[in-house]
Amino acid sequence: MSNVAIVGATGAVGQEFLKILAERRFPIEELRLLATKRSAGKRIFWQGRELEVQETTHESFKGIDIALFAGGSASTEYARSAVESGAVVIDNSSAFRLDPEVPLIVPEVNPEDVHGHKGIIANPNCSTIIMAVALKPIFDLAGIRRVVVSTYQAVSGAGREGIEELEAEVKAWAKGDDMTPAVFPYQIAFNLIPRIDVFQEGDYTKEEWKMVKETQKIFHAPNMAITATTVRVPVFRSHSESINVETERPVSVPEIREVLSKAPGVIVDDDPKSDRYPMPWFSADTDEVYVGRLRKDFSIAQGINMWVVGDQIRKGAATNAVQIAELLL
Repeated sequence: MSNVAIVGATGAVGQEFLKILAERRFPIEELRLLATKRSAGKRIFWQGRELEVQETTHESFKGIDIALFAGGSASTEYARSAVESGAVVIDNSSAFRLDPEVPLIVPEVNPEDVHGHKGIIANPNCSTIIMAVALKPIFDLAGIRRVVVSTYQAVSGAGREGIEELEAEVKAWAKGDDMTPAVFPYQIAFNLIPRIDVFQEGDYTKEEWKMVKETQKIFHAPNMAITATTVRVPVFRSHSESINVETERPVSVPEIREVLSKAPGVIVDDDPKSDRYPMPWFSADTDEVYVGRLRKDFSIAQGINMWVVGDQIRKGAATNAVQIAELLL
């Protein structure tokens, strides 16, 4: 049995942590819920217990074995204090992902890296996790030379505020009222925004560079060529990704379908004759990564196209972190 703390327990990912810990019957002796001063004092019912949310401080981690950080500025402020108190931190923010001293883990891809931690383990970006789970079987089968990915990311990737903004804009549109975006730079209802996070080197966004650099680190493949375009779409939950893969050696679509169908955490949903393919509506609130629209790319010798969908709050965040905690046990 472990003593577990959740930092950011009242937010979207924190609430998902609670749900998944219960579903997976994670062995917990004490569960400590931490959040900002504003949320302190709130009461949350979990597994027949009434738990009071406490304000996060540098002293909050005494006696804690595993600290699940839901993300945000709390990671840079409190993660080191948690480690000094004896806890192993599993962090959902971007603060430590590219630190060479911090393992970046997707349990279906590189579980062995968990043994190299020095107190902090990083949870990858949600879109990176979903892509990595789908790429791993192909990487093992035929190697990967290049990846071209375009994402279609749900508004919940921006937190509860993103969901509320889409809901408000749809209602405003139905009434003919004006819309004033606050969370996103433009109206997201009935629109697509081809920019997630800030622009960086080469006019790629931070989200796009995350997918490149994090994937290379997870696969220990610094020479894997990856380019990404990330797009926010008016969908509440689950990210979708169009992925083009160029393999190191020739491989057929049936071979790829077979290894994907046997891969942990992957569901192949691919039947064009029956109009079957993954969609966010059906993947929401699940832990698997769904793959479909598998087909050869006839423009290059060793190219494959696929359509990948996964719930970014569960597998793309909370579930992946809890799976890392299970590896520690």
